[in-house]
Amino acid sequence: MLIMSTGVFYSWPPRHRVAKPHSFETIEMHGYTYRDSPEDDIDFPALDRWEALAINAVGRVIEFWGFKRNHGHAWCLLYLRGEPMSAADLQRELGLSKGAVSMISRDLEAWGVAHRVQVPQSKVRHFVAEVDFLQMLRRVIQARELSLVVRVRDDLKDALYFAREQEVDPARLKRVRGMLRLADMMTDALSFFLKTLHLDFSEADDLLEDTGDTAPSA
Repeated sequence: MLIMSTGVFYSWPPRHRVAKPHSFETIEMHGYTYRDSPEDDIDFPALDRWEALAINAVGRVIEFWGFKRNHGHAWCLLYLRGEPMSAADLQRELGLSKGAVSMISRDLEAWGVAHRVQVPQSKVRHFVAEVDFLQMLRRVIQARELSLVVRVRDDLKDALYFAREQEVDPARLKRVRGMLRLADMMTDALSFFLKTLHLDFSEADDLLEDTGDTAPSA
């Protein structure tokens, strides 16, 4: 049975409380498909059931955001354990290869969501999870979303330049200007968020419909 809560559908009963087998179905919501099935979960034989459930949950969220599921698994395990773990520990607990752990730990360090620490009497590298969620969000947005929006804005500036060079009709030029103003606004909003941890898109509602002649920012 599907139950709707705040616009999201959930399967009931929860799969870890199911008393007898029941069918799962594909749930389609607003342009994406999410299969709520126990087969989606990865089996972690070395972990307790509660840890496996939490780690799989974080992995699904991370994957939905466009990262690899194993990035979420590794961060969540580090966070739940609350103590330094070596690459060998991550391999054993998550069932990953040495190469996979090396790549994952390198990525997590680069994004600032995990840190390398020195453990007394140990020569191998150990890692701990970053626990400041806002700082993690800031770093990821700066590395991904902001850099993408800046590139889009620059491409739209070039598009407007060449459209003027080719003497495109005024109505179409206005549309390109509107797109460029939207990219400018998004760049400013994300930059503001990175400084203040507050997002403001209140001016975005009618931006693409506003085709006035106000020149976009340089």
